[in-house]
Amino acid sequence: MARLEVSVQLRWSDMDAYQHVNNVEMLRLLEEARIEAFWQHPPGPDGVRPEPRWATAVIDAGPGATVSTLVAHQEIQYLRPLGYRRAPVVVEMWLGHLGGASLDVCYQVRDLPAADPASVVHARAVTTLVLVDPATGSPTRIGAAERAVLETFLEEPVAIRRRGAR
Repeated sequence: MARLEVSVQLRWSDMDAYQHVNNVEMLRLLEEARIEAFWQHPPGPDGVRPEPRWATAVIDAGPGATVSTLVAHQEIQYLRPLGYRRAPVVVEMWLGHLGGASLDVCYQVRDLPAADPASVVHARAVTTLVLVDPATGSPTRIGAAERAVLETFLEEPVAIRRRGAR
C-alpha cells in the first residue's frame, strides 16, 4: 500500500495567542492537503485542465462538476502543539475506508517526512467524505476508474484514541 505526503505551508495567521497552530486552522491544513491530493483542478481560462500533480487527483471539482463532496464526519486528535515555522508541514494521507459513495481520508500531520527518524506527529485525523450529485444532493457511487486509483491507497484506518481509552 502507499501513502501520500503533501507539503503544506503554514501562514502566520494560523497561529493563536498560545503561539501554536490553532485547532481550527489545523483542520484547514488537512483540507488543503486533501484538495491537493484528491481533486482535479478545474480547467483554466483557455479550457485546458492542468496536469494533476498526484495520480490520486480523480475527484472532479469546480463549476459544472458532475460530482461534489460533502464532509460527513471529522475527527482529530491533537498530540503536540505545532508552532509557526517557515518550513512546510507534511500531511501524510491514506484511505482507511472506501465505500460505495464514501471514503475516509486518514491523516498524520508531521514536521518532517515520515521516513525521517526525527519526524514528529503533531495530529492524527480522519475525514469521511460522501460523493453527491450537485443537482439532487443525493449520494453518487464512486466510479470504477476512480475506485481503481483510490484502492491503491487503502490500508488500516488511522488510530485515534477514544475518550475513556487508555
